[in-house]
Amino acid sequence: MKNTIFTGAGVAIITPMLADGAINFPLLGQIIDEQIAGGTDAIIICGTTGESATMSDEEHIECIRFAVEHTNKRVPVIAGTGSNDTSYALYLSQEAEKLGADALLLVTPYYNKTSQRGLIAHFTTIADGVNIPIILYNVPGRTGVNMTAETTLRIAREFENVVAVKEASGNSTQMDDIIKNKPARFNVISGDDGITFPLVTLGAIGVISVIGNAFPREFSRMVRLALAGDYDSARTIHHSFTELFSLLFVDGNPAGAKSMLSMMGFIENKLRLPLVPTRIVTYEKIREVLRQLSIKC
Repeated sequence: MKNTIFTGAGVAIITPMLADGAINFPLLGQIIDEQIAGGTDAIIICGTTGESATMSDEEHIECIRFAVEHTNKRVPVIAGTGSNDTSYALYLSQEAEKLGADALLLVTPYYNKTSQRGLIAHFTTIADGVNIPIILYNVPGRTGVNMTAETTLRIAREFENVVAVKEASGNSTQMDDIIKNKPARFNVISGDDGITFPLVTLGAIGVISVIGNAFPREFSRMVRLALAGDYDSARTIHHSFTELFSLLFVDGNPAGAKSMLSMMGFIENKLRLPLVPTRIVTYEKIREVLRQLSIKC
């Protein structure tokens, strides 16, 4: 079992769509190629940023298949297969394993608001049902439940194939507790671009990024510099993106990311309901920051 799936900057890639809402697979292939060429260390397909919540079963599985085949082992492919239905999450996870995904990204069950015991039972069922590595994903702002450090550490110690947690709780004390007390084979990955730099200084191994959709070279370089201990250089890059870290989430994710990629000329600004494009005021603020960064838009 390979415990460290990647170190550095993985990117939760957007799902490009045509005017009628269908997935634009040729453009998805181009996006994957550009990410790899830009230094991205892992491709995360069918994550929140990829609008997996609005995908049919067929689309979800086809996106994973396409990403695995198109990436062709150049970097790891991590498939988002989480659900608030344990049996469905297990089904998607087993399908992703059959398709050749290198690892799974499993968000905590949402809406149900289960207990910590329920979280343990949920992840136990999935970990027992697959053989490839699992990255837990804790994002209480979206799911309505926080996976405590105690729960994360218990799961990490009991399952060899649970190799990391993507932490987006916003609770620095909780994240530091996990880093301090984790097994050596288990890693912490930032789930929030804005805290990646400080979290790496505490011992995280990288990030699963949103802003990396537009800036794979710059953001992956920031993470590598931080991991190498060149904090001054990394901090400079981190601060250059401070405003974008906030703006990309003002009107929800991936609305901000798709607006930014659209104005940069990469994709159509198309999302699936209930997501809608950013407001004009947010769009113009993003455009202004990009101009300050000397990005044509």
